[in-house]
Amino acid sequence: MMGMEVQLEEWVPRTRVGRMVKEGKITSIAEIFKRNLPILEPEIVDYLLPGLDHEVLDVSIVQKMTDAGRITRFRAVVVVGNRDGYVGLGKGKARQFRFAIEKALRNAKLNIIPVRRGCGSWECTCGESHSVPFTVRGKSGSVEVILKPAPKGTGLVAGDTAKAVLAMAGLSDVWTFTKGETRTKYNFARATYLALRDTYRFVTPVDWTR
Repeated sequence: MMGMEVQLEEWVPRTRVGRMVKEGKITSIAEIFKRNLPILEPEIVDYLLPGLDHEVLDVSIVQKMTDAGRITRFRAVVVVGNRDGYVGLGKGKARQFRFAIEKALRNAKLNIIPVRRGCGSWECTCGESHSVPFTVRGKSGSVEVILKPAPKGTGLVAGDTAKAVLAMAGLSDVWTFTKGETRTKYNFARATYLALRDTYRFVTPVDWTR
């Protein structure tokens, strides 16, 4: 933790948004999304969302033939989140395992998104933010994921890959329905991620008073 704090202290922002964050002109990640500003440096996320969790979803070996011979690299898929409404997904390739994880982690931070949570289940109506507010869909490759609101206590009815993404976003009760080749972990995770991104594509009656 101390190492991360020292690293952020030494961080020299290269973008306008990064400079605004470092100077204290932007104090929350929500403000960045509200103003529709781009996140082009992972340090922005480290600065505004300290203590971000991450989980490695998949590591595979990929090979490529070149004139010099066969090159073997690692490909990693990582999900990050604060378990409270923000989640990101990324992948990275490198010749060394550790560097592939680091690249995927940086990419996931650049892809972080806000997730709208609610209680959209007619069986529950508790009013707490434990599920999705309405049905959303996401598609990546051959995989399609449908997320539906579930009553409190249902849990995350999903495959392990989707369950990890949903948990990182801070959801605890969701019904999931899938189509396609879910054994492809990146597409499965990305379809879930895109479905969560769609929670902010619609305006609900609750938002009218905001």
